[in-house]
Amino acid sequence: MADGAMTATFLAVIGGASLLAVTARRLRANDRLPSLEGWALADRSLGPVWTWFLLGGTIFTAYTFTAVPGLAYGNGAPAFFAVPYTVIVCPLAFVLLSRLGSVARRHGYITAADFVRGRYGSPPLALVVALTGILATMPYLALQLLGIRAVLTAGGVYPRGAAGDLVLVALFAGLAVATYRHGLRAPTVISALKAVAVFVSLTAVTWLVLERFGGPGPVFDGAAERLGGPALLLSPGQQPAYATLALGSALALLMYPHVLTAGFAADGPRTLRRVAVALPAWTGLLALFGFLGIAALAAGVRAPRGGAEAAVPMLVDRLMPAPLAGLVFAAIAVGALVPAAVMSIAAATSFVRNVYVEYVHPTATPKRQVRIAKAVSLTAKVGAVTFVFGLRDQDAVNLQLLGGVWILQIFPAVAVGLFTGRLHPRALLAGWAVGMASGTYLVVREGFSSIVPLGTGAGPLEIYAGLAALLLNLTVAVAGTAALERLGVPRGADATDLPSRLTVRRRPETGANHL
Repeated sequence: MADGAMTATFLAVIGGASLLAVTARRLRANDRLPSLEGWALADRSLGPVWTWFLLGGTIFTAYTFTAVPGLAYGNGAPAFFAVPYTVIVCPLAFVLLSRLGSVARRHGYITAADFVRGRYGSPPLALVVALTGILATMPYLALQLLGIRAVLTAGGVYPRGAAGDLVLVALFAGLAVATYRHGLRAPTVISALKAVAVFVSLTAVTWLVLERFGGPGPVFDGAAERLGGPALLLSPGQQPAYATLALGSALALLMYPHVLTAGFAADGPRTLRRVAVALPAWTGLLALFGFLGIAALAAGVRAPRGGAEAAVPMLVDRLMPAPLAGLVFAAIAVGALVPAAVMSIAAATSFVRNVYVEYVHPTATPKRQVRIAKAVSLTAKVGAVTFVFGLRDQDAVNLQLLGGVWILQIFPAVAVGLFTGRLHPRALLAGWAVGMASGTYLVVREGFSSIVPLGTGAGPLEIYAGLAALLLNLTVAVAGTAALERLGVPRGADATDLPSRLTVRRRPETGANHL
């Protein structure tokens, strides 16, 4: 059972998040007519500080904060691939996200599929980009609920049975209402609370761990004794998997609709470049979470079988006073609300812009588009809750692993298309199909493992399945483009004029951090 002080602190932080979500209505520009851009992107008005809160809070999810230390607790060194992975994201965001954001701002694009539609003049290619993003996002959204449930269960804050399910539904219901009414502004204001709560609570936990063990050295020594010394170091055979997983994950992350949505909400490319430079602060946070997984191992925490993600919450419950433990659990719970809200907004926006308006109701008014997007966003959240309660946790994890492989297959159309329009849209479609099929086959063949062996013999090379599929994708796209050019097959019309430099002429701004 949870301590009363722990529960009180937890409820106070969650209540504060709800109050902040309500204040999002004050940040709306009342003189603007309803528009999908206003609801989904906060009128592209976020300055550097708000963008840093929102983008960091969207990328670094609650499930990440539980899965990475859980992997460190169970497997040791391989878990820390998440650190170089998120480091690689920063220069990629500096270049790709700022460039794509400037193009989107110039042409009024709201989704990646909008850019693809304008760049290649190909509705089918834009459709598969949109559907791939939605397909990859839905299991990721469900994992946010699993992250909340794992943390609260380990801390004793989650009652058993129907009562616990009602707690989870209540947490998500408040988020759903705020997002429905205020769009991206709701998770934006909550992201500030998430950042403060997570940074403060993690600093306190890390300080207590170091004080308890007498420094980081004894922590790693104790973990090595329990897990086995070599498990805390990468073996030569693990290094290719580690490197390709970090690189492939970084390339995939910037293709997710929720990350692009958070980026497109910035008030300009200069803001995005500033934020990209400051994102490593969140990476340091993730590294500390991984360290706590090692500390849980050294402390002798016994996580339930198949539930290694509970190791750090159990360590927190053991080391910290009840009020501070409640703060940590609440911080992680709030950490799930921000990405969950942005994911539902991004999926809904992709559906409305690239499916509903393109194929169902081309003359839909801006007001109707917003109304449909709100309904789809709400449906996505309800679907995530139903998924969590109706299927095994492992099903969501398996689908999310596939989602990472799938979303990487739109990289040629989106990221490569930012720098060259030479690739033929039909060749890109063929490459996408080959990448999706091969990536899915490799992951399923290995029992839903994203690391797959290539080659035969005593020591096959193990690499990330998504990166292998991407290489096949690019090969087909390049070869197909050459073949189609030789046959004289026409391309679609390119309506996107790309900036020759990363910067574009900025519109006058009235403030540095306005919403």
